[in-house]
This record gives sequence, C-alpha cells and structure tokens, in this order.
Amino acid sequence: MTNALPLPDFAHERVEAVTGRRSGLFIAVALHSSVLGSALGGARLWTYPRWDDALGDALRLSAAMTLKNAAAGLDAGGGKSVIGLPEGTVLDADRRRAAFLDLGDAVESLGGLYRTAEDVGSTTEDMLVVSERTAHVVGLPDAVGGSGEPAGPTSLGVYASLVATLERATGSGDVSGRRITVAGLGQVGGRLAARLATEGAVLTVTDVNPAKRALAAELGAAWVEPGEVHLVPADVFVPAGIGGVLSDGVIDALDARAVCGPANNPLADRSGADRLAARGVLYAPDFVVNAGGVIYLDLVAKRLGSRDEIMGRVAGIGDTLRRVFDEAESRGVTPLAAAEGLAAERLRVGAASDALV
Repeated sequence: MTNALPLPDFAHERVEAVTGRRSGLFIAVALHSSVLGSALGGARLWTYPRWDDALGDALRLSAAMTLKNAAAGLDAGGGKSVIGLPEGTVLDADRRRAAFLDLGDAVESLGGLYRTAEDVGSTTEDMLVVSERTAHVVGLPDAVGGSGEPAGPTSLGVYASLVATLERATGSGDVSGRRITVAGLGQVGGRLAARLATEGAVLTVTDVNPAKRALAAELGAAWVEPGEVHLVPADVFVPAGIGGVLSDGVIDALDARAVCGPANNPLADRSGADRLAARGVLYAPDFVVNAGGVIYLDLVAKRLGSRDEIMGRVAGIGDTLRRVFDEAESRGVTPLAAAEGLAAERLRVGAASDALV
C-alpha cells in the first residue's frame, strides 16, 4: 500500500488486469521491463479503496523493481503483481487459495517473462499454491526445497546499507550509541530493530499495529505514535512500512541526519530527494537498500552460488550504496539521481541481450 503516490510514466512492456475466475478478486500483473532478463518481483495482497488504486500500486512497484534489479547487478527485469481486496474483505482459507490459483494463471499468461514471489500480505505457502498453476514462481517453502522467506536477506541488506549510511553521515559505521528510529516493525523492520538493539543502538520504534508495543518493550526501545515518529531526533530515520511517508511536510519537520530504510517508494514525490538534500539530510535510495530479498531469491533460483556466497552478495549492498554516495558527490547530484544513473547504465548495456533467462 502507498500514500497516494503519483503514477510513473507508462513505459511498461505489458500489464494484465483480470478478475480472478475463482476468487472474483482484482488481479494485476505488471511487467515493466525484461531487458535484463525475466522480470522478478513479488505478489502483494492488500486492501485498496478502488481497483485502480491496486493497479497503480502494481505500476509503481514494477517500475521500482526494474531499478532495483538493475542496480543490484541482477540479470533480471522488473515486474510486480497485486491482488486487490475491497475494503472490509476478509479472506477465508478457500478464497485465499482461489486468489493465488488465479494469480498463478495470470503469471503463466506472460509465458515466463515474469516470475513472482511472496511480498507484503503473501507468504511462501501462498507461492506453493501459485506453483500449482505456473512454474514461474520463486521463494517456495524450505520444506519443499525452495529458498524460503526472504525477509532475513532483505534485513541483512538494509543493515549493510545503514552501516554505509552512518559512515557517510557521521564518519563511523559503528551502530553502538547511535540514535536510530525504525518506523515499521514487520518482517524486515522487526528483524532489523532486533539486530540494532543487540548492537547497542538507541532505538525509537513505531508501527501502525499497536500490538508491536510488546516487541518495543522486549527490545528496550522507546515507542512513539506513527504520526510523530519523524519528529524524534535521530542519526538515521528508517522507513520500514508503507510507501509515500516522506511528504514535503514530513521532510521539512524531519529531525534526522540521514534516511535509510526498506520501505518501497518512501518519497511521496521524487522531488523529495532534492528537498532532503537541501536540508542536509543524506538519503539512501530505497531500491538499493531493500534489494537483499530479490538478490537472494534470484540467485538461489538460478543456483548461482552457495547460500553463504549469496548472503555475501547481499551484504555487498553496502558497497553498492557507497558507490552511489561517491557518484552523487562527484557529480553534484542527489543519491537518488546517482542510483538511477547506475541502473540506467546497466539497462543500456543490456538492451541487446536476450529477454528471457
């Protein structure tokens, strides 16, 4: 889900929007680019006010996946799928299964140009259902020989990025004693907060789910309400929930030296990158920071290295971000522009390659 973000320019190769014949739910599969190979991006199950809000989310997220996969050095294009739930809808087990069978049919219709995986609202078990209708799915449960839940690798990549961000913003990557605010305690944010707590960070946390207060207490973290979290003085503000949280008003009031987090599309508008820079706030581009999960899923699926080697590649996201910061400084542009340039160069070089992996 996002906060009324603007739609990207329509440069998608293909978009399928259907009503699932079993579930009756709106399903969108957006293929943004297959220039670097078969697109990879998760399947989001979320509640939206209208069907076109769900479609807009698929368009935005698939475009972001093109940048993410390119900047991560993967031979994979960008795509995303969304199952949209009308407000007030609660899925029972049968209808949930029907929805993911319908998603499998939609993915299969693209003939291998797009591979799906779990995402917000979906699970590895849901991907097992998808696999009954298509082979173009990754991240199946460990129990059936799949790669399992990618939140751990995503969190590792965010941690490596946070260290690189601290280095650039403060002169040291040491987490101990640093004031870090984590806004969102889901699968990734919760893991990250737990690691930061063990390493001595001074944590402030929040989540839209008040039950997460228990985790805050367990970690010894201060709890604030979601609407006030950006006002807490911090070395690094970590957006780890929904997109679009960094509106102009939030950026102007943000009391942090840097922003680095796993939330997709945290900027309410692209101009927010310039606004942050004007305030002297270092911004780590989200599609670089949160690429750990997709790196893990893609490389495991293609059997490109051992698990330890792949996790080493995930940890290398920190070095990618350092390169982005260096490029931004040398060119006099924002880190967002520098990261987009890195991705664009890979797409340009790979434009003549075979579209299917």
